[in-house]
Amino acid sequence: MNNPVPTQIFLTKGVGQHKYQLKSFEAALRQAGVAQQNLVQVSSILPPRCKMVSLENGLKKLIPGQISYCVLARADTDEHGRLIASSIGVALPKDEDQWGYLSEVHGHGMNNQQAGDLAEDLAAGMLGTTFGLELDPDKAWSEKEQAYRSSGLFVKTANITQTAKGMEGLWTTTVAIAMFLFD
Repeated sequence: MNNPVPTQIFLTKGVGQHKYQLKSFEAALRQAGVAQQNLVQVSSILPPRCKMVSLENGLKKLIPGQISYCVLARADTDEHGRLIASSIGVALPKDEDQWGYLSEVHGHGMNNQQAGDLAEDLAAGMLGTTFGLELDPDKAWSEKEQAYRSSGLFVKTANITQTAKGMEGLWTTTVAIAMFLFD
């Protein structure tokens, strides 16, 4: 691959717990179905014409040991009762020849809805600025989402989010991942 441009993407998530932080991370990757990959983290551009495929179809295309590019959100805690969240937000433009955006949220103290809304808000905000749409960052996501949709420039926003609470004596890790695939 001289100039690798992903043609497909799928979203996955997982949570893991273990005495050791690394094993907790590995367990989260295993639950997400991608522990057998060599993951390379990339930034947040969703290439033009990159199609979203289902988790099931995406996992079928992976080969154990392959180098796989992804956008990864990860949160860890070893504090009992501490809420952690990992979320990937997606913003797709209406024009397939334009690029979209992915965002990562790694946080503490956010529930599933809060982390997912923040991830979508961030991805939509980055895509919006591409089109010259600057919205008040203090507005609620629901208000901004309405403005983005009425602009006619967006097809959709989405997120995948994993939350968990820390357990006594264990590391807890959450991951949310956008996996890129190549033809």
